[in-house]
Amino acid sequence: MERQYKHIIWDWNGTLLNDTWLCVEVLNGLLARRDREPITEAIYRQNFGFPVIHFYDYLGFDTDNDSFEKVSHEFISDYEARWLEEASLHPETAQILAQLSEYGHTHSVLSAAKQEALEFGIEHFGIRAHFTGLMGTDNIYAQGKVGQGKRWIEQLDWKPEEVVLVGDTLHDFEVAEAIGTNCILMAHGHHAPERLARTGAPVVHSLQELVKLLG
Repeated sequence: MERQYKHIIWDWNGTLLNDTWLCVEVLNGLLARRDREPITEAIYRQNFGFPVIHFYDYLGFDTDNDSFEKVSHEFISDYEARWLEEASLHPETAQILAQLSEYGHTHSVLSAAKQEALEFGIEHFGIRAHFTGLMGTDNIYAQGKVGQGKRWIEQLDWKPEEVVLVGDTLHDFEVAEAIGTNCILMAHGHHAPERLARTGAPVVHSLQELVKLLG
């Protein structure tokens, strides 16, 4: 790319952490308990989005406020029981972060995950040393990422035009627009590549391809 970024803000789930398949399995468990048909990963990637309540409504959950809270807690409980043991980082994540650091990029994470879970996960997978900061949310409903992003961009030592946000969903693109940075979207996560392409942002299919784009 012509622009030389100084800092990369990374999304976590789907972008660095390969957990799309796990989210589909957990959702299918919730659906099975309610005698509903399972969904495929392709259907998930075509329809999952934020606010999450709209996706739950699409799946046929009863999404009045109390039921949404119940389903959200149920999903998080089932997900947290499995993710540390069963999920993994996308291939060569640690090496890619190190390589991009050698190119002069610094790194941070902005995630819709709970702050405690984000910090624990980054430590668990052995990549904490690569990041200057970790910004999660304080609720389980994946709300507030724009607000957290605005607070984080104000704390960074770089201007927004010197920063790029790397994510895997349309919401990541919306966050980048809200905080004034450019965006690169990863097609190996929670949204299908054709959805991402409609934003007009660059779309790459692997971290290795991302390195070539930023190199």
